[in-house]
Amino acid sequence: MRCPGQDSRFWRPGAIFEAKCPECGQPVEFFKDESSRKCPACGHKFVNPKMDFGCAAYCKFAEQCLGDLPPELLAERESLLKDRVALEMKKHFGRDFKRIAHASKVARYAEKLAFELGADPAVVLSAAYLHDVGLRDASPADHAREGARIAREILTNLGAREELIEEVCAIIEHHHEPPLDASLNFRCVFDADTLVNLEAARESTPDAGRSLPQEMEGSFLTDAGKELARKVLIHKEY
Repeated sequence: MRCPGQDSRFWRPGAIFEAKCPECGQPVEFFKDESSRKCPACGHKFVNPKMDFGCAAYCKFAEQCLGDLPPELLAERESLLKDRVALEMKKHFGRDFKRIAHASKVARYAEKLAFELGADPAVVLSAAYLHDVGLRDASPADHAREGARIAREILTNLGAREELIEEVCAIIEHHHEPPLDASLNFRCVFDADTLVNLEAARESTPDAGRSLPQEMEGSFLTDAGKELARKVLIHKEY
């Protein structure tokens, strides 16, 4: 069964229309169910201006329904993915508010580092939100491997691209043991997790702050992570 909005049996007058090409201004004929068309005059491909891409921005069957998705929508899918991953993380942990708070804080710091360093926010935030999901059902020793398995299931169900799934799972599986060739995305998640753990240690142990400068020196993989830690732990800017 096709989505009713894309089934021609439900179309009304105006389902076939013309739109001006944003590059050359020539009229281009669109059918209602076409996600994009190429201008026959100048060759510019642009999005159907009358199409509602709301569901396609998150539906994992969007490409089967609409065909090739325009670059603008693909970027929006990546942007929306982090919000849906956050919801899945909260559903997974249920009433374990401590773990939800930890993952949310790691994601917040990881996002700051990702934007500052030019990492991929979709990968970084997905890994940050899901890095500890294995702790619910596995022992601390096995939680990274179990977390990667759960993350793969969540991201697959959300329709994430395969390359993103593979990288996120690799980050989660090794997030306590950084490889020598750790990617920028990995380093953002690792530094954010390290910062949140140091912050929690300082809050639970009054004297922990005395050794912070020494701990910070060898704990972070990026200078940006180290600087963010100084702001959070020493200057208390966040």
